[in-house]
Amino acid sequence: MTDDSVGESACRFVTTGDAGAWKSCFEGGGAWKASGCIGQGGTPNDFVSWFLKLGTGLGGGIAFLLILFSGFQRITSAGNPEKLHEAKELMTAAISGLLLIIFSIFLLRLIGVDILQIPGLR
Repeated sequence: MTDDSVGESACRFVTTGDAGAWKSCFEGGGAWKASGCIGQGGTPNDFVSWFLKLGTGLGGGIAFLLILFSGFQRITSAGNPEKLHEAKELMTAAISGLLLIIFSIFLLRLIGVDILQIPGLR
C-alpha cells in the first residue's frame, strides 16, 4: 500500500468535517490528529510552534479548571478552617501557575522573536 492510498483510504472513513483538509494534510507530509494537522511541511519550527500552542492552551485550561474547583471548595467548606485553607492554597497555586505560563510566553516572545529574531515563534 503506497502513502497516497493510505491518505485516500483514511479520507474515505471521515464521516464529518472537511475531508479535503485531511487529504491535503496527508499529501503535505503531515499527520492528522484530533487537534488538527501536525507536521505539515515537515519543518521543526512548525512542530515547535504547534507544541507551544498546545502546551500553553492546555496549561491555561487546567489552571482555569483548578481556579473553578478551588472556588467550589471554598463555597462548600461550610466554615471548616482546614478545608478553607486547602481551597486558598489551591487557588494560590493555580493563579501562580497561570502567571508563570503568561510570563514565560512573554519572555519567549521577547527573547526569541524580538531579540534573536527566530522565525516560527510568532
